[in-house]
Amino acid sequence: MNLTAMGKAARAASMRLNTFGTAQKDAVLAAMADALLAHTDEILAANALDMASADENGVAKAMMDRLRLDEGRVASMAKGLRDVIALSDPTAEGEGSVTRPNGLIIAKRRVPLGVIGIIFEARPNVTADAIGLCVKSGNACILRGGKEAIHSNLAIAKVMNDAAVAAGYPEGGIQILSDTSRETAAEMMRLNGYIDVLIPRGGAGLIQSVVKNATVPVIETGVGVCHTFIDASADFDMALKIIINAKCSRPSVCNAMETLLIHKDIADEFLPLAFGELEKQNVELRCCEASLPYAKNGVAASAQDYYTEYNDYVLNVRVVEDLAAAISHIAEHSTRHSEAIVTKDYANAQSFLNMVDAAAVYVNASTRFTDGGEFGLGAEIGISTQKLHARGPMGLKELTTYKYVVYGDGQIR
Repeated sequence: MNLTAMGKAARAASMRLNTFGTAQKDAVLAAMADALLAHTDEILAANALDMASADENGVAKAMMDRLRLDEGRVASMAKGLRDVIALSDPTAEGEGSVTRPNGLIIAKRRVPLGVIGIIFEARPNVTADAIGLCVKSGNACILRGGKEAIHSNLAIAKVMNDAAVAAGYPEGGIQILSDTSRETAAEMMRLNGYIDVLIPRGGAGLIQSVVKNATVPVIETGVGVCHTFIDASADFDMALKIIINAKCSRPSVCNAMETLLIHKDIADEFLPLAFGELEKQNVELRCCEASLPYAKNGVAASAQDYYTEYNDYVLNVRVVEDLAAAISHIAEHSTRHSEAIVTKDYANAQSFLNMVDAAAVYVNASTRFTDGGEFGLGAEIGISTQKLHARGPMGLKELTTYKYVVYGDGQIR
């Protein structure tokens, strides 16, 4: 596998994509959606190989859920592409223009980033989402998935690329690495001159490896040590529903809650209720000294636990003195992804919103909503936890930049 050759092909394709209008891109997306449905059986056959391998290697239950495909999930991938068709094309939106005193007309035009590299782990639906968003935003893409989903990823990418090329998309605009070795990933991280930006999606280890080793620009995404703080004034029924949803609806994803913070004034009354519901869901509780006596099968939390993204049915619990202590704990342990407060106190809600530094901050709602689809962006390329260029769910606009276009009639300086 020659990554330089792949980079050259992607760069050539990206230049052609700069001429693609919205109608052309939407036609490609529709063709790819149809192809996913038409080739569901072969995609599921490829996924079965990955599932069998994962089972043999003792992959955790939560990770198996991320890896598994069925007819419904393939149909959801196709629907995701059609949802992207319905979104406005950011490269078709005007940014306005000004006429300078010397007669120069200066316009700001939104344009694709160019070639986007994406390194991700065991969620094959990311393949479809990433390709769809890159097509709509006019970017070429080079994908590198994890070894756990290699058969699924290759099958999905082939089906989508074949359909795209048949619909007029340039060869080289959609590429995926068949080699999942660390050496190839490291080479991809240094593909300067060909990859314009690299986006990692996965666990802390993957993301930090990319951030530390890449020489191409990186948008840091994904790691979610997310907190929910139950304030003294919280409605208990609401709080219980939010807790169960945030932890248990899909624990393997980055917007799942990893730490539950409880105001000390309600600990005696609320903790037995919360632990009862969590234990019904077979959640392992890792507790502070104050909360441990309320947990039938809880264990003492270590200092490191509060920094850990479990992606599993494991939850940290800590009783805190007040709102200020909750905010302080979050500031120390958060990955700046998604944080929530459950409260009836307006002033406390506003303080939490103003003082907590995260891509998404919630009042009386589950952190599980941090998602491109839920935010009205369609599919997402990832959740950015940094502050430059893009933050939070990254949709189409976040996959573009801009350039200035200047019209003159002979002006010189």
